[in-house]
Amino acid sequence: MITIRYATAAAFLAAGLLTTPAAFAATPAGYAGVVADDAKITVTGNGAVSAAPDRMRLQAGVEVRRATAGAAFGDARKAAATLRTALLAAGVDEDDLRTSEISLGPEYDDYPKVSGYRAGQGVEVLVRDLDDADRVVDAVAAAGEEARLNGVSFEIGDPKAALAAARDAAYKDAEAKARQYAKLTGRRLGRVLNVSEDGEGRAPIPFEGVHLMAADKSISPGRQSVGVNVRVVFELR
Repeated sequence: MITIRYATAAAFLAAGLLTTPAAFAATPAGYAGVVADDAKITVTGNGAVSAAPDRMRLQAGVEVRRATAGAAFGDARKAAATLRTALLAAGVDEDDLRTSEISLGPEYDDYPKVSGYRAGQGVEVLVRDLDDADRVVDAVAAAGEEARLNGVSFEIGDPKAALAAARDAAYKDAEAKARQYAKLTGRRLGRVLNVSEDGEGRAPIPFEGVHLMAADKSISPGRQSVGVNVRVVFELR
């Protein structure tokens, strides 16, 4: 039987790292320690790997202003059809086009007097080959004065390999933490009692992607960090 001083055990319990079932039950009066029989320790490991995005999502659309609501909406639909035709001609697959917004509303020069109506329609374009990114952007810009470019985002089409590597790193991180805490408490690390994944996330990280592009390319995808958090419960012996 190993005795851990109360101050040390309390610190671990407050941090959520050490759990001792019934550890405080029936503690004798004046007893200053905790007997950590059948103890276990819960740690969280973090793992992240860097990967290059291979797909782009382009937010584009059209916007028109006319004297009447009907004229504004009708011309916006015509402009949206022209934009769609231009995107298909640029090599975008029809299944990779998605209407993302439709808007119509009044405008005022001197409220509440209506001076006209503005209508718009947005489209999200999935570009599966980044070599086509510039051509798709150029197609939007050439679709007419009503066309709008509203931003881009990048993603990893198949993140399975990156996630697997991140899980390896997260588990190793959790195990290293658990071994350190076991040593600090005079214990040995036992078997794994439970493993759970808290979720996955991707966040942009700084990267000088422009240096890897050909001279005639203007789109820089950078890199993304694919991360996993894992919670592991170990037995303490």
